[in-house]
Amino acid sequence: MYSREESQRMKREFWVAFAEKYPRKWVLYDTKIKDFSFKFFVDNKKAQVLIDIEHRSDEKRYAYFEKIEALKNILEEEFIKDLVFEKNYTLESGKTISRIWVEKQGIGFSNRNNWDAIFDFFNENMHALEMFYLEYDEFIKEIDV
Repeated sequence: MYSREESQRMKREFWVAFAEKYPRKWVLYDTKIKDFSFKFFVDNKKAQVLIDIEHRSDEKRYAYFEKIEALKNILEEEFIKDLVFEKNYTLESGKTISRIWVEKQGIGFSNRNNWDAIFDFFNENMHALEMFYLEYDEFIKEIDV
């Protein structure tokens, strides 16, 4: 096990190495939709690329989630496979959000030998989600709430 300081240092090194391998600006929080973001996640067991819909209003959160769910076939056929859709996902904090994600199990950031596989997974899947979003963002943004 690593100390907290060692773990934080390794996480910093991990993200710096990722930025060096794939030096580009990601959409992430710049979706032009309040509380609708793309995220990278990695721990010692898995890597994930996520869409988090965290709107306080369940009605709005559901509306955005259902817009993406309506495009699920296109999303999976043309952009990215094996997505998990969860309308009511509970975070460790107890907050309920809507989440759509893809993950790769059995890899973690503490093993440097996994880094290239994680970086490639992040790049390939986030790029696919961004391309999907850029093509369908106007449709997704139009909610009747």
